[in-house]
Amino acid sequence: MRRFTQGFYGYVVAMAICLAAVGLFLLVTPQSRTEHIPRVDYSIALADLRRTAPFQMWAPEPVAAGWIPNSSRSTRENGATTWKLGFATAKRFHAMLAQSDEKPAAEFAGRLSNTSTVTGTVQIDGVTWEQRVREDKNQRALVRFLPDVTIVVTGTAPWDELSTLAGSLKQQPRNDS
Repeated sequence: MRRFTQGFYGYVVAMAICLAAVGLFLLVTPQSRTEHIPRVDYSIALADLRRTAPFQMWAPEPVAAGWIPNSSRSTRENGATTWKLGFATAKRFHAMLAQSDEKPAAEFAGRLSNTSTVTGTVQIDGVTWEQRVREDKNQRALVRFLPDVTIVVTGTAPWDELSTLAGSLKQQPRNDS
């Protein structure tokens, strides 16, 4: 018996027992195969921004079927208010709505699009949007310049999904109460 507890053979037996225990654990432990995408409720952030932002906010109404809002962040830096709202799309790509009164507006749009090159324009529900593409980052963007706010819809989502988000945007009434 001493032969199996010492030297090389003892090591091999101990390793075999450990590997068998790990294998058994992996076989009997249930593995979740369901997708989990975190969901955020951005309604409080939107209500706060409707009250405090120096411009009227834009938000999707309604959120497209199968889309999951998964991030919301607002910042106030250097006199500018910015809100970024991220989504996992129905096709499971990333799309983000960003809006800000940051000046110069072209710099904000370029930073969020990862490019300042306009590759075309598109009409979405009667509104003209600039199209921008950053091929090496697989990123597409739609940009709209308004007098008081710049809106960028961007992400890895294909054009049809980005257009869906841009087309769902409705200007939100101010909430001064």
